[in-house]
Amino acid sequence: MGFFKQRSKIIDAYIIGKYLGTFVYTLAVFVVVIVIFDLSEKLDDFLGNDMTAWEIATEYYAGSIPFYVNMLSPLMNFIAVIFFTAKMADQTEIVPILSGGVSFNRFLRPYFISAFIIFSINLASNLYMLPYTNKIKNAFENQVIKKNDPYTKSNIHMKIDENTYIYIDNFDNRSNIGYRFALDRFKGDVLEKKLIAEQISYDSVKHVWKLTNYTSRSIKDLKESMVYGNSKTKDTVLDMKPDDFSVYENFVESMTSKELSEKIDKEKIRGSGVMNDLLFEQYKRYIQPLSAFVLTLIGVALSSRKVRGGVGLPLGIGIVLSFLFIVLNQFAKMFSTKGGLPPLLANLLPVLIFGLLGLYLLRRAPK
Repeated sequence: MGFFKQRSKIIDAYIIGKYLGTFVYTLAVFVVVIVIFDLSEKLDDFLGNDMTAWEIATEYYAGSIPFYVNMLSPLMNFIAVIFFTAKMADQTEIVPILSGGVSFNRFLRPYFISAFIIFSINLASNLYMLPYTNKIKNAFENQVIKKNDPYTKSNIHMKIDENTYIYIDNFDNRSNIGYRFALDRFKGDVLEKKLIAEQISYDSVKHVWKLTNYTSRSIKDLKESMVYGNSKTKDTVLDMKPDDFSVYENFVESMTSKELSEKIDKEKIRGSGVMNDLLFEQYKRYIQPLSAFVLTLIGVALSSRKVRGGVGLPLGIGIVLSFLFIVLNQFAKMFSTKGGLPPLLANLLPVLIFGLLGLYLLRRAPK
């Protein structure tokens, strides 16, 4: 019995080492390939803005490489499992393990230990690192790559709290300046205050809004007072930020978990139409790492049988299935943000479908 336990520990260490080693190596190779293609595609933009190699590395790739790693992680996880498991089966390493008294469920343990390690890293990355690196990547893309895209938002109507409504004729997302601003504050159904300004700008140091050429009208019972600030400026605190008027679709990716939760709470009042985007991003950060377990299960069940032709057939099937998983994720996101599919269901759907596929393949796997 002691010999069996010792042998099992050796097998566990062997499989975990193979799993994580293959995963890291495959992921690194694909990231390098993507960076090379991305660099060749954006080289004109880099040269057109007279950027040095250091600026490109720190202002763009410091944010984009973590994004690529996170995006490719499910795909590389799947390919890594299929590649080294199919190779073990082809070299007749799995048959002796199962014949020696190790059950198939016990054989899966080191795989799921490895999957848990990848899941934990992905979850921590989604919650604590990617929002900051995405902010670097998105800021660069919006200012350099998409510099010719529209960067103003027009006719903004927003409810910023239970009694206050604002209107901005147009807002410049690069300078954080809005033009022809109006604020209406009500007490019940009665207008209590009206504030109008030719220009409103955000001070990122003081975290206040600066009004220029403003007029303030206050109403209390039958009394009314007016304050004219022609050619003057006034600082005011409003429960809104420049991101609330963003024209860029990638602004949600740059929010920390705390900012995302606060934005969702405010959106329940404002109803500006981005609730599904916010909820999809919030659920995705927790659910997407679960793909490590699902794809590991499918990979082992699919490639643990020795087949004629070596690792080629399982690897080919694995690549097709992994791309189907990515495509299904993208369709789920599109139907959630554009088609009304509940964000929670949209995130769970790919995991559930492939989870059921994994259980089916597991039943057919050699025991």
